[in-house]
Amino acid sequence: MNLSGELSHIARQWKAVFYAIRFVNTPRVRPMFSKESRLSSEDRASFSAQCQFPQRKPSRVRQLKNLAADTLTVFWGDWLDLRSRIPQVAASGLVSPLIYILAFGLGLGSSLDKVSAPTAGDSYLEFILPGMVALSSMVISFGGTTFSICGERLFSKTFEEMLLYPIHPLALHLGKMLAGIVRGLMTASAVILVAVLFTGRVWSFLNPLFFLLVILNCAVFAGLGVIVGLNVKSLESVGLFNNFLIVPMSFLGGTFFDPTTLPVALKPLVFALPLTYTTMGLRAIAYKPLSEFPWYSIPILLGFAIALSFLGAQQFANQQD
Repeated sequence: MNLSGELSHIARQWKAVFYAIRFVNTPRVRPMFSKESRLSSEDRASFSAQCQFPQRKPSRVRQLKNLAADTLTVFWGDWLDLRSRIPQVAASGLVSPLIYILAFGLGLGSSLDKVSAPTAGDSYLEFILPGMVALSSMVISFGGTTFSICGERLFSKTFEEMLLYPIHPLALHLGKMLAGIVRGLMTASAVILVAVLFTGRVWSFLNPLFFLLVILNCAVFAGLGVIVGLNVKSLESVGLFNNFLIVPMSFLGGTFFDPTTLPVALKPLVFALPLTYTTMGLRAIAYKPLSEFPWYSIPILLGFAIALSFLGAQQFANQQD
């Protein structure tokens, strides 16, 4: 180092010492170093708080933007795996609806049409087709989401990495739920195509209100699938939830009958199921005028989805594995 460099270095050191002495001699700092006047613990805490830089709390809009971005990040991780299996996911949900259509719609329906007329549609086959859309979206949204989380928790052991993400627990739930909604919509779209082919009613099944109810139904059961996937300890436990929750709801959710014609004693049980409101709404959209649509089904399904989202966020916040 040359002479000019050494002199510049010494000058910077003396300048730093000068500013340190000047800071210590300020009225706010001097009492801390004075023997005559020692600061109490309360005064030191107050001084420390005054010297801290104020932290600006993010605005509500900024928080919502961050939540949406984190949700899409979680969803994108599932979508990268899901996009390579779109035909498989869409076809897997067609098996049960096609069996029900052949057995109940064409088999049992041909006999029922001779003795009574359905409350919606021109035949019993047309009557159950909207219920098949609701049923398929429920099964795939719930099952796909549950098995996806179980696979990450119990087999691939990648779930612990996701819990370390520096994002809100609600974003974790919404991202997983969004992936379940996409799975349900894939299968529901295939069943809708079958319904259009059987009935020839294109615009009865292809309209925004119809898809809104399908999306809400997928959101409800994908959210339920997230909660179940976080709590089960084995795949056998998933089978128990499926046998005691999803299968009974498939037959009691108004898929094969009109819930309004049930005895009064059974109505509380049937109308406590979210699938009932989806089936009734889809059936009204497909075959009835808009004035007869049960508008209350939308806020009820939305309420189910919101409640399950908060429960799922709480579960993510307390999840240990």
